Amino acid sequence: MSAQATQALAEGALGQALLHIERADLAGARALLEEAVCGGVSTGSNASLYHGAPALEFVFSRAGRIDREVQAGVDRVVAARLTAARQRRLARRLPPLAEFDLISGLTGLGALLLARPGSSRLLDEVLTHLVSLACPVEVGGGMVPGWWSPDSPTPDAVVLGGHGNNGMAHGIAGPLALLALAARRGIHVDGQREAITTFVTWLEQFGSFYWITFDQLTADEPALASPLRPSWCYGDLGIARALQLAALAYCSHARREKAEEIALAALADAKRLDRVTDASLCHGWAGLLAATTAIAADSAAPDRFTASIQHLRQRLAEGIGELPKLGFLEGRAGAQLALEGSNASGWTCALLLD
Repeated sequence: MSAQATQALAEGALGQALLHIERADLAGARALLEEAVCGGVSTGSNASLYHGAPALEFVFSRAGRIDREVQAGVDRVVAARLTAARQRRLARRLPPLAEFDLISGLTGLGALLLARPGSSRLLDEVLTHLVSLACPVEVGGGMVPGWWSPDSPTPDAVVLGGHGNNGMAHGIAGPLALLALAARRGIHVDGQREAITTFVTWLEQFGSFYWITFDQLTADEPALASPLRPSWCYGDLGIARALQLAALAYCSHARREKAEEIALAALADAKRLDRVTDASLCHGWAGLLAATTAIAADSAAPDRFTASIQHLRQRLAEGIGELPKLGFLEGRAGAQLALEGSNASGWTCALLLD
């Protein structure tokens, strides 16, 4: 297996190691970690929470281990990504998704920095950059959100005029969750509360879509969303958790209730649940279970989620054996973590659920 594959938290040995760590099987984790680093550790432009040195630091930290050399490499990665983001802003270009998202960008790197003890200058800089995304920008004579991206949201989707991505994995729900988690831990930067409000307001209006196009944004009448899969990566459960975290950060009972109602409505909608086709964390039953469990744990009325959690656990148990991959996001290791239901290592930080 290539170094590219083994260093991938999503699919490689690093992701599989998380399951061993959660089970306190450090010998099994050690063998996978040795496999992951046998070809070196990436600190290049592809390094992120889900690849290379940052992914390695995350897995090490779940086992309570600190490697100063790896951390120093991560710090260089974060500094380089911040510099590139500043240069992009000065050039008045729209941000690519990989600049700010959870999987490849600064939100994921910020989640890693937040997992370290205490605060840091680099974490504050990452949060400050994510706050800046709340400032609208002008494109083609019209105003769009600061996270509006020129990228196509999927390889097979051609979107003229860019799009506003809503998902937890690649969209604005990720920065929202990170800013809210930081606030809950007493870490604040200028404009953070206002940015959270901006992101929440957007998602309350448009979060039923995976993304919003320029035509939808400028239409005279709001578009109607068709039933969509309510997954963690894109969909109602990931967005509901981000909205709930924001409400908890600033003690908004009304918005917390609204976020939980979004989750409950999705969980009760057979048409949306019928669109779930596998057991994975990313877009399957495991992700729904992990997100719903986190939402219930912070709800004032957790019993409302009990029946849904039991149903999701049953669907996950029935489908986990059919997953062809072994890894974390789309494979059996991540699905098993959700099925076993423990979070002693804090592995759900990689999903921005806690």
